[in-house]
Amino acid sequence: MAGNVQAPAPVGAAREQDRKARSGWQGGARIWEDAEQQAKKLKSSPDGEPHRKLPKRKIVLLVAYSGKGYHGMQRNVGSSQFKTIEDDLVSALVQSGCIPENHGEDMRKMSFQRCARTDKGVSAAGQVVSLKVWLIDDILEKINSHLPPHIRILGLKRVTGGFNSKNKCDARTYFYMLPTFAFAHKDHDVQDERYRLSAETLRRVNGLLACYRGTHNFHNFTSQKGPREASARRYILDMFCEEPFVREGMEFAVIKVKGQSFMTHQIRKMVGLVVAIVKGYAPESVLERSWGEAKVDVPKAPGLGLVLERVHFEKYNQRFGNDGLHEPLDWTREEAGVAAFKEQHIYPTIISTERRERSMAQWLSTLPVHDFSATAHGAASPGAKVPSPLGDSD
Repeated sequence: MAGNVQAPAPVGAAREQDRKARSGWQGGARIWEDAEQQAKKLKSSPDGEPHRKLPKRKIVLLVAYSGKGYHGMQRNVGSSQFKTIEDDLVSALVQSGCIPENHGEDMRKMSFQRCARTDKGVSAAGQVVSLKVWLIDDILEKINSHLPPHIRILGLKRVTGGFNSKNKCDARTYFYMLPTFAFAHKDHDVQDERYRLSAETLRRVNGLLACYRGTHNFHNFTSQKGPREASARRYILDMFCEEPFVREGMEFAVIKVKGQSFMTHQIRKMVGLVVAIVKGYAPESVLERSWGEAKVDVPKAPGLGLVLERVHFEKYNQRFGNDGLHEPLDWTREEAGVAAFKEQHIYPTIISTERRERSMAQWLSTLPVHDFSATAHGAASPGAKVPSPLGDSD
């Protein structure tokens, strides 16, 4: 009989275990164990904030900044004496709590990338950076609270996990703001702020700027490339000068240029050469000659007026902008904020600095002794390879 009683016991036990499993008994134990593990994880977190264990998400930030006083956009780890925009930006990301401190020390850990590596003193109204962050509450307000007023995060969008802001960028639009006396002819125009740009001169300026459209060899517009390097060929979609305007008694004009990518100092040299031709210091033929293999010493306009206005993601938007999961990267809703930042921080800085430091006037004074007929000293021989820059500077 004992055997008859004990025989079904394993079956009954199995049934009881099955009943408990269906009723959630084991699930309850699992939930309790998971909760205990989560508590241990949170307890081990440096500050104990629950968002520290949220998954990181790939985002892009729309960044505007006035570049005066900074040594460019890109961070130079170990060179603290040369402050960059990214030094302040990364510090704000850490302090706001959306990235851990060690990501600030090694930016590769957050997959950080910028669209353009703007040069010393260059500003931006529409720089875009991509990175992985914890999407904490009020993230933009918290980041901006740790930034100086001349650096602002104006927008944020979620992007695909493999998004890279530099590689996915189809084109970049810059503008160069300069006092119009830069176009005053050296022989018969006033060379100061009394000058006003005529319609005839504006047409000539735009005729010369239009010559840059299309694909050309721009090795003479940077110190980074040899004449036969394939990467020296760049495609310019458009370049033109807008109607002039007066600020604080001085007339200014804005030159806009859109291209797939630009090399170090390329835009400043493109502007510099047109200014030299319009003023009468160089013949128009030097423009065509500059695209040949011979080394031509192209003058470089000051960095003060150069601004990264916007970056373009047409191909990304076509593929992901309407997939129901991601937003197109067009920043339409942020345009008012971009315009306000330019009016408050970028334009006033350019105008006041030009008045105080006279950077354009001082540069113009070097053009009379610039030799446009001779090639530059120490020019690289045809086909010479010069290490290329890490990324786009202008």
